[in-house]
Amino acid sequence: MDMLADGLAWLTGQLETVASQEVTYARGYEAVDVPATLGKKLLKLDDGFGGIRMQWTDMDFLIPAALLVLSGAPTTPQRGDLIYLPVAYDVETYEVLAFGNDPPWRWCDPGQTMLRIHTKRIDPNNIII
Repeated sequence: MDMLADGLAWLTGQLETVASQEVTYARGYEAVDVPATLGKKLLKLDDGFGGIRMQWTDMDFLIPAALLVLSGAPTTPQRGDLIYLPVAYDVETYEVLAFGNDPPWRWCDPGQTMLRIHTKRIDPNNIII
């Protein structure tokens, strides 16, 4: 009996139950609805007038690996995949994107049950903002 693995499995279940919302993960014409825990990144921008404008643009999505299934098979995120996040009366679109030399995703836990997917918000015309 591995108490650490059991604890991590319990924690993953709790994130899914109490701290996630449904998003749509898409690659090409394939898509799947999955629960995701959100992690935002704050971008500070110079407004050109001596002030700073704060904008939420980058987002990490924590998704259970077992639920990320496309074409009937488990998959890992790829650069260019899209995640659609429902907000109020709209849907925000995020593109899976690596930052620097980092991969676009990584494991969140030693048991490799949860994916942390790095994304950048794009506008409806697929322009990164």
